[in-house]
Amino acid sequence: MGFGTREHDMIPYRAVGPVTVEEYESREELYDQQLQGIIHFDIKEKTTEEKVKALRDYREEQYQKLCDAVYKRRGWDSNGVPTLENIKKLKIDFPEVLELVKKYQS
Repeated sequence: MGFGTREHDMIPYRAVGPVTVEEYESREELYDQQLQGIIHFDIKEKTTEEKVKALRDYREEQYQKLCDAVYKRRGWDSNGVPTLENIKKLKIDFPEVLELVKKYQS
């Protein structure tokens, strides 16, 4: 979103997965397979709400891992801000750039 830090680097809530119980139940077989096969979540005696939460938690965790990988590859810190080393390597280490980046470093 251009705000400069990880807290603003989020995909829309809707894009992460089932948002409502009705949505989950409309594709219950698929979502149950994902819970059991991918994250080894025991769905027995779980409410649909619990299953929705487990699936969304997993997907949000995966998104954060993706962010970590992208940040690392780009030469950014864990907060999504370019490192001073990377700024120097790119030869954009102008005083105003350094000042701006230092405000956001973790």
